[in-house]
Amino acid sequence: MVKTPEQWLKEAAPAKPRGSFKLFLGYAPGVGKTFSMLSEAIRRKSRGEDVVVGVVETHGRQGIVELAAQLESIPRKKIDYKGTLFEEMDVDAILARAARVVLVDELAHTNIEGSKHRKRYEDVLELLDAGVDVLSTMNIQHLESMTPTVQSLTGIQVRETVPDWVLQRTDEIVMADLTPEALQNRMRRGDIYPQERVDRALSNFFREGNLIALRELALRQVAQAVDRELESYRERDEPGKRVAIRERIAVCISSNPVAKYLIARGGRMAQAIDADLFVVYVDLGQDESEANQRSLSANILFAQNVGATVIRLRGKNVAEAVAEFVKEKHITHVVFGRSATSGWRRYLYFSAIHKFLRDAPAVDVHIVTQEPG
Repeated sequence: MVKTPEQWLKEAAPAKPRGSFKLFLGYAPGVGKTFSMLSEAIRRKSRGEDVVVGVVETHGRQGIVELAAQLESIPRKKIDYKGTLFEEMDVDAILARAARVVLVDELAHTNIEGSKHRKRYEDVLELLDAGVDVLSTMNIQHLESMTPTVQSLTGIQVRETVPDWVLQRTDEIVMADLTPEALQNRMRRGDIYPQERVDRALSNFFREGNLIALRELALRQVAQAVDRELESYRERDEPGKRVAIRERIAVCISSNPVAKYLIARGGRMAQAIDADLFVVYVDLGQDESEANQRSLSANILFAQNVGATVIRLRGKNVAEAVAEFVKEKHITHVVFGRSATSGWRRYLYFSAIHKFLRDAPAVDVHIVTQEPG
């Protein structure tokens, strides 16, 4: 088939760059996510950017209604489902409008059956792939990995979730923050829910203890995102430069039962300095026996119970594998155990430590004496 000039030009044209994805993250309804998103959109519009509203959920809040009215809105798509008419964001209409920036509220929303995509975050991914910049909002309890923790804290099962990998695709995460006390005051004024729902909300989800815990989860998520952004920058523009913004402790263990003492020691260190805790096991192919596997499993379970992230590495020797891990994860403290006190075992032990120090970047090393197992 002979191609037209237009087809040749389309194929030769460079692929359209992916749109940028900015997420306003909160820890509860009413902290200001949608307000912050709309405020930024209005500023962008004032600078000459082509901004439209894909979907903004006002929930009857007059301030949000007034801000949204300052922007062009793409009409929602009407979908008939079992005799009832629903409205969902119209992805195709947004793409046809070819705006530069689009606002998509409530990222975790589940679309009604008959929509183009099942979940709103899938709508966002299509827009991003088409080169459209997206501003969106979400609360921390809708992050899939957080739902068990949130349920245990609040007793509420979160049904609408966003997979963690979707947040990995964000270019920027901004915390829409408000103290729990201020949020409760907003609730009492009727700024979030109608007055008839206020007392029930304050005695359930909006209890101060719940809000404090949820706020901490959201702050940690934003801190992790900033950490990843810094690591990416350093790897791109300052390769080899050590990053030590947050303390990170790695405890090196074996299948020896006395490793639990090392893990406990590392756990106490991590609590004392508010550090991330990793427990690292290097598989050298020497722990194949049933007894060793049992004690290794017990060590790993103990590590998980104290809140550590367990890392299993494969390598020819411990020093090289741990040094590489320390370099990749920007570990600031490493804990080694010492049980061999004499003879050739002591020589091999100190030889391994020397090799680690030679290969690893600058890091604090702690040698903890263990009782022989």
